Amino acid sequence: MGFIFSKSVNDRLAAQQEFMLMNSRLQLERQLVMQNQMRERQIAMQIAWTREFIKYFGTFFGLAAVGLTAGAIKKKKPAVLLPIIPLSFIFAYQYDMGYGTLLQRMKGEAENILDTESALLELPKGPLTYEDLEKIRRSQSKFFIEK
Repeated sequence: MGFIFSKSVNDRLAAQQEFMLMNSRLQLERQLVMQNQMRERQIAMQIAWTREFIKYFGTFFGLAAVGLTAGAIKKKKPAVLLPIIPLSFIFAYQYDMGYGTLLQRMKGEAENILDTESALLELPKGPLTYEDLEKIRRSQSKFFIEK
């Protein structure tokens, strides 16, 4: 009688452990999907912001170019056009970010860094551990009770 009861308990325990493993795996998959969705949305917002910025900066750049060109012609001094040079670099960068291939080039460079220069990514004093966090928490906590 005890053997049958024990076998039943062991079977239920094994089933419970399998259920917990599947549940934790499902939870991890959901977290990964959520993190990826959040990352994609943040990048989309960054691209949208850049494209919106280009509209305003492009208008400013166009007006500045026309105004500086008119000023250079009127005063007969080509040096008046010098501010167009840095403004054009800013405009070109923003345009490349919003509509060009800058993000693909950045992604390629990031993959290269991950593959060949991973030492640059190491944290000072190594990765954080649970013990490190507990030590910091205990030093900052006013309500910690030592067991």
